Amino acid sequence: MPDSKLIIDPKVTYTAKVSTTKGSFTIELNQGETPKTVNNFVTLASKGFYDTTIFHRVIKGFMIQGGDPTGTGRGGPGYKFDDEKFIGTYTRGTVAMANSGPNTNGSQFFIMHEDQDLPPNYTIFGHVVDGLDTVDAIATQEVTYGDSGEQSTPVSPVKITSVEIVPSVTVK
Repeated sequence: MPDSKLIIDPKVTYTAKVSTTKGSFTIELNQGETPKTVNNFVTLASKGFYDTTIFHRVIKGFMIQGGDPTGTGRGGPGYKFDDEKFIGTYTRGTVAMANSGPNTNGSQFFIMHEDQDLPPNYTIFGHVVDGLDTVDAIATQEVTYGDSGEQSTPVSPVKITSVEIVPSVTVK
């Protein structure tokens, strides 16, 4: 990671307000359970990394995926970091790291559109607590076949315009 020091305060809870060209949604971040992953997301968001990226992979009834600066599904921040142990399931609104195998997390993340029974291979670091209608609007857009042969490439991709990190209540 470019800045391995912890920029989040473990005594504070954080939310991320994600604004897109389809509306906004709010993610409650789970730094208590996955501090390294939340720290990575907060660091990237604070530097404007996600601004102007798109949701490049969209599968109605499954998930929406973004966070790739190239928009291809193959890009990232230029580094990878290890998975973190977590407790959780992939229910509607769950936010987790996308990866290409164990310990290959970077900047890409996905949000569950509906509940799915996935193996615990993707570090869960948050949950959408407001704006699921925006997630629905992104998940139900028209898609076509991409380079991988999967029908998940948006015809008119939704762009993230900003991610605002908001510190909340102090944890005791």
